[in-house]
Amino acid sequence: MSQDKNLKVALIGAGGSSNGRGLSAGFTGAGSWGLQHARIFSTRPDVDFCAIVGRDAKRTEEKAREYGTRPYTSITEMLEKESPDLVSLCLPNQGHFAATLEIIQAGVPLLVEKPLVFDLKEADILLNEAAKRNLFFAINFNHRYAKPVELAYEAIRSGRLGDLTFFSWRFGGEGGAGHPHANLIETQCHGFDMLEHLCGPIESVMAEMTDKTGGGYRTMSLALRFTSGAVGSLIGTYDSSYAYPDTHRIEIDGTRGRAVIHDTVKRYTFHSAGNEIGESWEAGYFNDVDREFHRTFDKHVDGLLDALRKGEAPPIHAESGYRALLIADAAIQSFESGKRVKVSSAL
Repeated sequence: MSQDKNLKVALIGAGGSSNGRGLSAGFTGAGSWGLQHARIFSTRPDVDFCAIVGRDAKRTEEKAREYGTRPYTSITEMLEKESPDLVSLCLPNQGHFAATLEIIQAGVPLLVEKPLVFDLKEADILLNEAAKRNLFFAINFNHRYAKPVELAYEAIRSGRLGDLTFFSWRFGGEGGAGHPHANLIETQCHGFDMLEHLCGPIESVMAEMTDKTGGGYRTMSLALRFTSGAVGSLIGTYDSSYAYPDTHRIEIDGTRGRAVIHDTVKRYTFHSAGNEIGESWEAGYFNDVDREFHRTFDKHVDGLLDALRKGEAPPIHAESGYRALLIADAAIQSFESGKRVKVSSAL
């Protein structure tokens, strides 16, 4: 793929049209987060945002006009007419499989939103079909691109924390129902990805869950063991509120220090062992990019499009979504059996 060619991108769930600016992208899904896909692809000078695909013709036409692209209600028709270089999918969480499989079987590079799917058999099909075609298949675990997370990653890799001993993830908010383990699979997948991104593979899990409000197992507490010998915890709930301060907190302890991340993008602190004086990062007055959560997706897209142009693997492969689902599956098995369950290493 030419380094100078604008990429043609389509959005399934929201979408675009060819405007002569380059890479063509298509978008599927017109929900609230889907509009972040549309915002990014419609404003990049190196992207030709060629199409939005939606289920409701009127709403899709409205979004297409708003973002200067063409509306479709058929993925097949959009692919035939637009021939995008990349398709971005942002669909309802439990409706990912069919559209994702259609794009893969068409041989078009794709970016999908988390979760990959809710079912391991479906995940196997998607990854196997993509592997047959050596297809560019990315997933949007955009939390990795938050400045505090990048600082924690650097501190770990440089040895400032020493040997990692303990990791905790807490993330509470509101969410829907429709699946007994919706929170575990569709939201705490960010936690599983972050745990393994920073601290390495999770070896086993012991889980407790509760349904206090009748919407499924909306609150869970997991005890984790990593292959490195470190231990950790994950606490997640839908019976909370995103309005609360410190809704999200990550703590990483090692033999030489401790790092803490507050609300993903808000604040990062580091203390070396035995030192009451620490370091902290918070976005400066004019640093709107690093203080805004949505901009973590912009940073991911920067890396993703660069990799696509160079013919490289995506910065976050869909295999990471499969890993998150494997860990969630082990947590469900643990809760149902009352026993610690080893996480499968299969991909």
